[in-house]
Amino acid sequence: MRPLLVFAAYEATASQPDNLEPAMAPAMAIELIHTYSLVHDDLPCMDDDKERRGKPTVHVAFTEGSAVLVGDTLLTEAFSVLATATPLDAPTRLRLIEATAEAAGHLGMIGGQAADLGLGGKVQDAETLTRLHRSKTGALIRTACRMGALAAGASASELDSLTRFGDAIGLAFQLADDLLDLEQDAGDDGPPSFPALLGIEETQRRAESLKNEAMSELASIGLGDGPLSQLAQYTLERNL
Repeated sequence: MRPLLVFAAYEATASQPDNLEPAMAPAMAIELIHTYSLVHDDLPCMDDDKERRGKPTVHVAFTEGSAVLVGDTLLTEAFSVLATATPLDAPTRLRLIEATAEAAGHLGMIGGQAADLGLGGKVQDAETLTRLHRSKTGALIRTACRMGALAAGASASELDSLTRFGDAIGLAFQLADDLLDLEQDAGDDGPPSFPALLGIEETQRRAESLKNEAMSELASIGLGDGPLSQLAQYTLERNL
């Protein structure tokens, strides 16, 4: 989904939307980082997952050390891809690198993962859980939208609206995930979730409200229909 958001944001704001080459490197970089995060998230010291999408996780199929190195390599390669991206000019590449570093680092995804591990205390309320997921899940989704707009040379108003769009669907994505994982996350040992803290109906209501916020942001810059709106709808309707 993250590369699709890069391409959709690029197509929506580029002067030549049919030429996707400027969006290719940002799309690859965001997915390299997302994949690295999954490899590390599955490690025994993190979530200790044995399977992902029906297949053995990297540390199970190979070794724990291999999984650490695979994740490190994917993360490093993401920045190499951005630094050498063509046909983007140097100022655009620098802005993309800056946005990616913020989204992947302690202000974004890693900060959210630290909170998920309980390093800031136990998550016991919806406000804390919201902050956690705006970072852990939402940061990369929000930044995917920004990266597409940056690669397209979008205006400041377009960039701001697409950033808010990404922020809204990033949190909606997690609310939908929690609803899909209701049975898996049930019980005292399950991770904190929105349905557990808010109830199913309120979780559904908030997800729908966030989708509507996202659609309003698109409408404000004349992008009320198209791939971005379809991806916003997908965040709620997918059946993983």
